[in-house]
Amino acid sequence: MNIAQTINQKELGERLRNARETAKVTQADAAAAAGMARTTLVSIEKGERRVRIEELQTLAGQYNVSVNALLRREAVHVDLVPRFRRLNEVADPDVDAAVRLMNDLVSAEVELENLLGIEHPRNYPPERPLMPGDVREQAERDAAWLRDQLGLGPSPIGDIFFLMEVGLGIRVFQRKLPTKISGLFAYHPSVGASVLLNADHPWDRRVQSAAHELGHFTGTRSSPEVLEKDEKFLSREERYAHSFGRAFLTPPAAVTQKFKELTAGASHLTRRHVILLAHNFGVSREAMVRRLEELKLAREGTWEWFETKGRITDQDARKVLGEEAISPDPVRADARRPVSLRLALMALEAWRRDLLSEGQLTKLLKVDRVTLRTLLYDLQHDEGEDNELLKLPR
Repeated sequence: MNIAQTINQKELGERLRNARETAKVTQADAAAAAGMARTTLVSIEKGERRVRIEELQTLAGQYNVSVNALLRREAVHVDLVPRFRRLNEVADPDVDAAVRLMNDLVSAEVELENLLGIEHPRNYPPERPLMPGDVREQAERDAAWLRDQLGLGPSPIGDIFFLMEVGLGIRVFQRKLPTKISGLFAYHPSVGASVLLNADHPWDRRVQSAAHELGHFTGTRSSPEVLEKDEKFLSREERYAHSFGRAFLTPPAAVTQKFKELTAGASHLTRRHVILLAHNFGVSREAMVRRLEELKLAREGTWEWFETKGRITDQDARKVLGEEAISPDPVRADARRPVSLRLALMALEAWRRDLLSEGQLTKLLKVDRVTLRTLLYDLQHDEGEDNELLKLPR
């Protein structure tokens, strides 16, 4: 079989046209070099006539690209959308847009990894299916089990996003989403587990959303999920994920020990206690108080009491923590880029190696040519200084 027949005819024609335009070769010159009429080349570029292997080799040489680059694997078509459809009987444009965004991000990342020969590691522990009984108790046990699997012990988690990406191999994306959506989770056998978080939400809320989605990864991996900001967690699956998130971020023994240390000699729980505990475990003040209530370290209704007495404000936190209360959030800045830095760097490398043309990159990344060129220029400019010493060994 002709090797050129392993790729869609129209797609190959478009790749040949893009390669020719990038090389600044006219149709007439390319056709002459390949020993064909210009009209034949036009038909090939339109996908109306299949190119022969010897013609392909000649054209690739004219365009200064490899045949392998032209015959690269077809773009990865990850279709996560149908998996989410059953979640909402009534169409929700915001949810649909978020699902499509997640699908595009996963597809682009996998395609670029394949082109560049990058193997995405997976360090997935076995799934822990939901069992009969109280799912909250199971969530507590499973959270402790996963902590042990990852060698965390009872220590606070410094960066749950890094842990999920590097420690487990989950694809984690943080992009700007409608306010009501906190996150999405999906699992596809061909690409693994993926999480999309709302970068417009405060850092501590994103931490909680990430831990919630980690619960779905642990206990209900094959079921897609959309997490909304003020969800009531009515189903067993959602109650499990919610309880898992709390238990994973704030393990009972560690919270109890820290609570006793900070409140030693005190007669009442104060704002200062809550602020220090929340800061230590990297969660919101509300999440911390709710966890104290859950562990019977504070009376039920404590958070509502603080709410009626002027709340626990950011200003209160600054008084206790100083500038530590205002930590930079680089993810928000990255989320406002048309393409995330991670994807942009892979795209730049694929473009440098002539694996993808500008036209193919615009389609893959869902941007126009001006945006793409600005992106590539900025990344190259950042690397354009005299930095031979800093070059990575290959």
